[in-house]
Amino acid sequence: MITSESIWQDISEIREKVPLVHSITNYVAMNNTANALLSLGASPVMAHAENEVEDMLDIAGALVINIGTLSDPWIRAMKLAIEKAKSKNVPIIFDPVGAGATGLRNNAIHVLFPSGPPTIIRGNASEINAAAASAATTRGVDSTESSESALDSARRLVETYGSTICISGAVDYILDSEKTVKVYNGHQLMPKVTALGCTATVLCAAFAAVNESPLEAAAGAMATMGVAGELAAESDYCRGPGSFQIAFLDSLYNLKFEDLRGKLRLE
Repeated sequence: MITSESIWQDISEIREKVPLVHSITNYVAMNNTANALLSLGASPVMAHAENEVEDMLDIAGALVINIGTLSDPWIRAMKLAIEKAKSKNVPIIFDPVGAGATGLRNNAIHVLFPSGPPTIIRGNASEINAAAASAATTRGVDSTESSESALDSARRLVETYGSTICISGAVDYILDSEKTVKVYNGHQLMPKVTALGCTATVLCAAFAAVNESPLEAAAGAMATMGVAGELAAESDYCRGPGSFQIAFLDSLYNLKFEDLRGKLRLE
C-alpha cells in the first residue's frame, strides 16, 4: 500500500544514500532536472558521449532516457546505455518527449524499447498514445488530451514491454499489470513551466533507485512532485511561472513529512 509514510521512507532513503541518476536528456531540461534532483537529495549526471555512457552505468543507481532533443549519436549512446543498464539491473526510466511529432522520435522509440524494455515510461497522454503506436498526434511537447484518454495505450505498453506506465496530467495515472494508482496532487502553474514533465521523470528515477517496486517509485515521485508544486504556489514570493520555478525547488528541498501527510491525495 502506498501511503505518506511509505513515500516519506523513500524520500529519507534518497536523502541518506544520494543515488546517482544518469540522464541522457534534452538540452532544455538539463539544468532544471539537475537542480530538482539535488533539491530532492539525489545526485545528477548528464553524460551522453558514446564512449562514456557505459562506464557511467557502473556507478549509477538509475538511468533516464529522454528523447526531447535527439541526434543520431545520442540515439546510439542511448542504446549502449540501455543495454548496459539491463545487464546491471539498473532501472531505466524512459521519457518519450514529443513522441508522434516526427519520424525521428518514433523511430528512436522503435529502436530503443527492444534494446531494453523500460522499467518506467513517463509521459503525457499524447506521448503515451504515440509511444503505443496509436493514431494520436502531439503538438510539440504539450499534451492535447487528458491523462485518462491514454489508459488503453498504457495498458498495451504494459502488456508489450512489462513496464510500469506513468501518465502525467491533471490526474496522474500510474499502472502496471496488476494495479492502477491515481495521484491528484499538483497545481495549474506546473504546465506553464518548461521541463517540469522532464523533472517528473528524473524524480521517478531517483525513487526507483531506492525502491524495487516501479509502481511505488513512480507513484511516490508523482505525489512528491505534486505536493511540492502545491507548496510552491502557496509561497509568498510566487507570482507566476518564473518565481514558481524557484519556489518549486525550495519546496522540494524543504519538504517535510507533515507536508506530505497533510496534502497527499492518492488512491
